[in-house]
Amino acid sequence: MTYLDEILKSRRDTRHFTEDLVPDAVLEKALQAGHWAPSVGLTDATKYYLIRSAEMKKAIKGLFLDYDEKAIALTDDEQQKQAYKALKLEAIEEAPLGLVICYDRSVLNNFTIGTVGSNEAVKFSSVCAAQNIWLSLTEQGYSMGWVSILNYYQFKQLLGLPENMEPLGYFCVGKPATDYDNQPMLQQLNWKQKQEIPLVEEITVLHESKVEKVFFDTKKEIDSAAFANVLQHKIDQKTKPTGSLGILEVLAKQIGMVFQTLEPKIIKPNLVVFAADHGIANHGVSTYPQDVTRQMVNNFLIGGAAINVFCKQNKIQLAIVDAGVNYDFPMNTDLISAKIGKGTHSFLHGAAMSKTEVELCFMKGSEIVASIAKTGSNCIGFGEMGIGNTATASVLMSIILELPIQDCVGKGTGVNDEQLIQKISILKKCIANYDGSDDLDSKLAYFGGFEIMQMVGGMLQAKQDNMLILVDGFICSVAFLIAFKKNPSIIKNAIFCHSSAEQGHQKILDCLGVRSLLQLDLRLGEGTGCAIAFPIIESAVAFINNMASFESAGVSSREL
Repeated sequence: MTYLDEILKSRRDTRHFTEDLVPDAVLEKALQAGHWAPSVGLTDATKYYLIRSAEMKKAIKGLFLDYDEKAIALTDDEQQKQAYKALKLEAIEEAPLGLVICYDRSVLNNFTIGTVGSNEAVKFSSVCAAQNIWLSLTEQGYSMGWVSILNYYQFKQLLGLPENMEPLGYFCVGKPATDYDNQPMLQQLNWKQKQEIPLVEEITVLHESKVEKVFFDTKKEIDSAAFANVLQHKIDQKTKPTGSLGILEVLAKQIGMVFQTLEPKIIKPNLVVFAADHGIANHGVSTYPQDVTRQMVNNFLIGGAAINVFCKQNKIQLAIVDAGVNYDFPMNTDLISAKIGKGTHSFLHGAAMSKTEVELCFMKGSEIVASIAKTGSNCIGFGEMGIGNTATASVLMSIILELPIQDCVGKGTGVNDEQLIQKISILKKCIANYDGSDDLDSKLAYFGGFEIMQMVGGMLQAKQDNMLILVDGFICSVAFLIAFKKNPSIIKNAIFCHSSAEQGHQKILDCLGVRSLLQLDLRLGEGTGCAIAFPIIESAVAFINNMASFESAGVSSREL
């Protein structure tokens, strides 16, 4: 065994340190080793921050403890929970030195060799740097422990990191107090045994990737003017002045027409939230880092988000879809996996996705909604989650409606005025860089988002299954706009639940010639507008079915 092999084998994720300080020479040598690590496109995107302050360490420890409670709650059983609690997973306050290793995603604002396949390549370079530092410290008799059980958004705020600087985590650095019996600590404590040899398999058969093009039925619908008159007569004969229930009367007629019945019922209402990441988020178009998409999906799964609260309140079945989040979720969660990729590419310099991926999105979205329809559900709402998706939706709106991008862009997750100017500037450049075909599908591939395209497929399928389609805010309305371009008759099934605070949203509603139910200045997404508006929709159904008519109540219509 060579000396390098010994170093590689003895490297440990260390949680127990002596009080010895880390000499400057040791640290300098380790950081130089990190600097020698591969750097995609020679970007030099890795940056290091040192933490020696006891106050800072205490605050970071607080972040760890908060998220550690969440980790405890996710254990599989009570025995595992107790075993987890017994583990020492950090030495934030004990280690003499804290090291924060970051990657600068602003390098993606310019063309970077090696990132076309995945924007994550910049992150991978910083991981290589972290490993080099670890090996160098090990060779010098020191070590490091990686702490990743943190809310990274709060972590960035606590450190005052620039918006473009993303931390890999917090690293505890010092002289190890034990060698853990020359094995990984988790193995020493019988948490899990590491395999002796790597998993290796040779692939000898080429598997063809098949994507079936989805065809939605756009057959001509039966002229039902006669039935519409009968339905309107029933509404007008309720014990009220004609039209006095306003939008509820319009809703009742629409729902009756969709289901072709004088006694419409909403059966097993569902809401589906599609989540994905966007490459354009790497260019500062949002106040939140991309990792918030992953964090919010986890929040949905544990029932802690606004959409969970409103769906529970109104007895709506909620489903969460991973359409393309930049994260690998555990398989033992109530998550529908429809991942096309770990986020789209940035459309600043090239296409966000391929036409094949767009077709795959349509297919996935269609399959998800078709499976819901088979349960007997006749009402489905659409929601979304994805840092950067207001930027994507704004560009799609701009190219479809042929409006200037500045008329379509809003503040999204809450960018300030200066950031809004920057956002508009970037998106103008994105549109100017496009030199592809003028057809809609080419533009959808270039500027699209995985969750937006899956919603399009889902909405078209919902129309085919003759479901009520509840449309949420700006991003969902952009998805609906695309679906409308493909099948204009879908408008008959759609209920637009609210007008959001995004300036482009009302323009879309005006273009479609529709009116929303609510004006609450919402801009959260998640489908929250659908869930909040649902009781109003139920009220429309309730009055047409249960309210007395003039004849049944013995009331003269002339008296009202």
